[in-house]
Amino acid sequence: MSWKSAAAALVLAVSLLGVTPAFAEEPPAKAEEKAVQLTEEQKQELAEMHKNMIEGKRALIAKYVEYGMITKEKGDKIMAHMEERYTKMEENNFIPKWDHHKKRDCK
Repeated sequence: MSWKSAAAALVLAVSLLGVTPAFAEEPPAKAEEKAVQLTEEQKQELAEMHKNMIEGKRALIAKYVEYGMITKEKGDKIMAHMEERYTKMEENNFIPKWDHHKKRDCK
């Protein structure tokens, strides 16, 4: 048996062994999400962190525009989207909505 045949057989064996158990396992149970009420101090801390992130991203976008990597219009659009996202987070008391991209059952 040549080394190429042996390598191919080894790759095939490893790939089959790696795939087979995945089909036998049941998907993990989804953890229950509980409703969280943040204190005013926690909301303020999260607001400050989000503002800092936005300022950093704003500076980065400005550099992209300055270096000609994106147009000023594209930079303005990105910054407007960041501001809209911050407003939504603020309206939701900085509690992210994780389930808006859930896959729906196809019937």
